[in-house]
Amino acid sequence: MVEKKGARGLRPCTWVWLLLMALTVVTWSLGRAGVHGLALSLGVLFLALLKGQLVGDFFMGLRSVRGFWRWPVSLWLLIPGGLVTTAFILAAR
Repeated sequence: MVEKKGARGLRPCTWVWLLLMALTVVTWSLGRAGVHGLALSLGVLFLALLKGQLVGDFFMGLRSVRGFWRWPVSLWLLIPGGLVTTAFILAAR
């Protein structure tokens, strides 16, 4: 399978990798700065779930898959993500 090159001659998976690295640096920087709070925690959790979906789509090859095989990774991210979100919200009360 040959991937088409996008803007500036980089393949889409290279752009996704660069985005994953940028999001990792952002979350690492927030942790090093000692920033905290429920909204920030949920935002970092959302970024982690987004990164997981990007990995599934681009590096596991699920972007072009239709039907049943696309759901396990999405559910694997949504169910624990929903449970962690619920735990964060209940703990903040």
